[in-house]
Amino acid sequence: MEGLEPGGRPDGHQRLPFDSERQAVHHPEAAWGELPGLIEALLFVSPSPVPIARLSEVLEADEQAVEEALAELANYYRPRSGLRLLRTQGRAQLITAPDAASYIERLLGLDLTSRLSQAAMETLAVVAYRQPLTRAQIEGIRGVNCDGVIRTLTARELIEPVGRLEQPGRPFLYGTTYQFLHYFGLDGLDALPPLSDGQAEDSVGK
Repeated sequence: MEGLEPGGRPDGHQRLPFDSERQAVHHPEAAWGELPGLIEALLFVSPSPVPIARLSEVLEADEQAVEEALAELANYYRPRSGLRLLRTQGRAQLITAPDAASYIERLLGLDLTSRLSQAAMETLAVVAYRQPLTRAQIEGIRGVNCDGVIRTLTARELIEPVGRLEQPGRPFLYGTTYQFLHYFGLDGLDALPPLSDGQAEDSVGK
């Protein structure tokens, strides 16, 4: 356009020196893709895990594209020390990394790092590797009454009812939670360490 100075705009005003910087701030997709950035924003503001189907609906993207974007996000966070992306049971959530727990505890005055008893750890191992299963099944594997331990683990939000067994009385089936993954610094259940034959027999009754 005639009379337009270098760096100027058609309305006669000069382009502000930070216009290009502002453009970069509002378009992170230029660096690493639009969908991962949008998903990151949604997970950041969500107070609870978000179903993959809900992300797909909100973003008007197919679930496969959402899954690929989540994988990209997970790779992005993996070398970082502050945040992790957790995915399990068809849901996703941004959490703080376990290495930061003591500092978060100090900042917020919380007790995030109190240790579990040996009985609680053994029961938690049973649930983690054999889920979902009922209290009676847990007790059958451990050989002791687990009422108190199950209450403790439920109160700590490390396990939760995930359904009911279709038999008389319809007892609760228990599984691990997002807090369980967070507590042990796992990205998902597939990150559980494999059990040796001896551990499988002693800890989970296989």
